[in-house]
Amino acid sequence: MAMGFFCLALFLIFGLDLDTGYAASASTSEGVEVTYGTVLKLMHEKTKFRLHSHDVPYGSGSGQQSVTGFPNVDDANSYWIVRPELETAAKQGDSIPSGTIIRLQHMKTRKWLHSHLHASPITGNQEVSCFGGESESDTGDHWRVMIEGSGKTWKQDQRVRIQHVDTGVYLHSHDKKYTRIAGGQQEVCAVREKRADNVWLAAEGVYLPVGETK
Repeated sequence: MAMGFFCLALFLIFGLDLDTGYAASASTSEGVEVTYGTVLKLMHEKTKFRLHSHDVPYGSGSGQQSVTGFPNVDDANSYWIVRPELETAAKQGDSIPSGTIIRLQHMKTRKWLHSHLHASPITGNQEVSCFGGESESDTGDHWRVMIEGSGKTWKQDQRVRIQHVDTGVYLHSHDKKYTRIAGGQQEVCAVREKRADNVWLAAEGVYLPVGETK
């Protein structure tokens, strides 16, 4: 029942069609396609933490809104909306082939997953932040989805790497955790090398089915 009301709230917020969207958990809907307009959580494969943000700025680096890894599955600040890159004809319900450039919009604060040449707080790798808003986005918000394995389009529970287009680094996390403001949450950053620690999976969310080709 709680999930049903939550899904209804999501559709009311984003103006989606209740007849076409459906909720999926990480354990019940393996193989569902990720499409533009889908609201999802990204799970870090190695630690199982979810990509997370909240209206708390970094105390160093850019000072922009912080991005972390969050341990609990049911936190609402871990939802992201899958959006097309800037200046594209892609539309809601389109599938996302490997190599496609996307943007990820934080559901609650409406800012974009972003990276740039600042150092991350714990390890000094490249910082990942949230930046901008509904009418403020740039190529620093562009990320390329790269499927690991034989799949052609992005699906739930499929291993992917997410590469920052402007700088070439990969979205990354590890078991190094914050101890103060975001105590218990782990650092999310970006690194240049492909590592076991930069593989992610689309997990819980409200997935929109693939739209009909006109």
